Amino acid sequence: MKVLEEFKAFAMRGNVVDMAVGIIIGGAFGKIVGSLVNDVIMPPIGKLLGGVDFTNLFFVLGEGTYESLEAAKAVGVATINYGVFINTIINFVIVASAIFMMIKLMNAAKKKEAEAPKAAPVPPRQEILLEEIRNLLAKKG
Repeated sequence: MKVLEEFKAFAMRGNVVDMAVGIIIGGAFGKIVGSLVNDVIMPPIGKLLGGVDFTNLFFVLGEGTYESLEAAKAVGVATINYGVFINTIINFVIVASAIFMMIKLMNAAKKKEAEAPKAAPVPPRQEILLEEIRNLLAKKG
C-alpha cells in the first residue's frame, strides 16, 4: 500500500501533470505537422522535381523492381525507404522550428515580466509612526 501512496503522490505532482499535458499536445502537434509535410509541402516539391512522390522513393535490397513501396512491402521485399526518411527529416525541422519559436516567445515574456518595475516595499510600522511624530514636531516648532 505504501508504494501505491508514493506513486499517487508522484503522479499528482504539478510537474508530472504538466509533462503529461505537454506530451499529449506534442503528439497532436506531431500529427498536424505530419499532415502538413505529407499533404501540403511535399506534393508541390515533388511536382517541381518532375512528379516525384517522395513516399515511393526506395531501394530494393534484392532482386526485382516494384512500382511502389506498398507493392514491395506486400511481397515482403526488404527496402531502404529514403523518401520516407526525407519526409521525417522535414517533419523534424518544422517541429523543432515551432518549438524554438515557442520557447523564444516564452523567454521574451518572462524577460518582460522580470524587467517590470516592482512596487516599493512598505516600511515597517514603527518607521511610519516615527515619521509622523517627526512631522508633527516640525509643525509645532
